[in-house]
Amino acid sequence: MTQVTVSRPLAAKPAFPAIRVLNLLALARQRRRLAELDDRALEDIGVTRAQANAEANRPFWDAPDTWLNTPS
Repeated sequence: MTQVTVSRPLAAKPAFPAIRVLNLLALARQRRRLAELDDRALEDIGVTRAQANAEANRPFWDAPDTWLNTPS
């Protein structure tokens, strides 16, 4: 797994599109990982295999608004 660490604050306006892209990439990665969980792990988090597959099959641009909005 790759982690990105930011050691300094990002510039306010120019960074927003980049942050949105990073958020969408993170969402896609999380959805892939959800699909890889075994049934026992899914049961632990209260998600059925059908729900996990449905979420994993959503396109990366189908993100909640809270993922696309960044603080100003």
